[in-house]
Amino acid sequence: MKPHDPVPYAVPFFIALILFEIFWARRRRPAAYEARDTFTSLAMGLGSTVVGGLVGASMYALALWTYQFRVTTLGWDWWVWVACFVADDLGYYWAHRTGHRIRWMWASHVNHHSSQHYNLSTALRQTWTGVIALSFVFRLPIVLLGFHPAMLFACGGVNLIYQFWIHTEAIKRLPAPIEWLFNTPSHHRVHHATNPRYLDRNYAGVFMLWDRMFGSFEPEVDEEPIHYGIVKQLGTFNLLWTSFHEWIGIARDVWAAPWGSKLGYVWRAPGWSHDGSRETSDMIRDRWLEQQG
Repeated sequence: MKPHDPVPYAVPFFIALILFEIFWARRRRPAAYEARDTFTSLAMGLGSTVVGGLVGASMYALALWTYQFRVTTLGWDWWVWVACFVADDLGYYWAHRTGHRIRWMWASHVNHHSSQHYNLSTALRQTWTGVIALSFVFRLPIVLLGFHPAMLFACGGVNLIYQFWIHTEAIKRLPAPIEWLFNTPSHHRVHHATNPRYLDRNYAGVFMLWDRMFGSFEPEVDEEPIHYGIVKQLGTFNLLWTSFHEWIGIARDVWAAPWGSKLGYVWRAPGWSHDGSRETSDMIRDRWLEQQG
């Protein structure tokens, strides 16, 4: 059975909602959109779609090959779909968290955080180099449990569609039970923030339960306005630099580093340096916490 990707069916709704938000922003929050930034996000999304089309078959073939070593066969009952969606979301949480904690994976994911604006077009600012980052390996254990790759890929598509609408400032808070269980615009604004309070928090895809369980949850505080982007802002809308700047940074650091430190610039946290001249997100957050007394 081939995977059925639901994402293309959602594209018209994505476009309609972006247009609606632009209309809203003109009246309520003009700074939410910037034309060059929006173009970069849309171009990144288009490029990611093209790359996905080129490598998607290979990823599915790998999943099918892995499936032959499964411990059981779970079938296609409704409860299997539910279990697969939950398992995929948990796998996404750890892939996403690792994508912030290992520089090699961050080099791919940083593209999504590179905008200093937060709007629905930001959701489309997706990587062109995800296959290089190897984040797909987090899905292979789910296949080994007995979930068919076609089911898993479909659930992953639904997860991706869900995450589109949370990239907005138009929605402030939802009812408390929803905010507790699910990822919402408020929680995801925190994830895109550069404030020390918020750095590397709220990795959830759909269920905020994972962040609460694994100690990475941080609520949005109304008294502290959020600043979006990355710690060292790009300062450009150049499409190629947006996509590849961190890979170039890794290559430069590995080339210049002492032999004993070269791998650290690949596998340690973003911001790590062998001489302590830079700061990781943990260092920035710890310094901020000390200042709070």
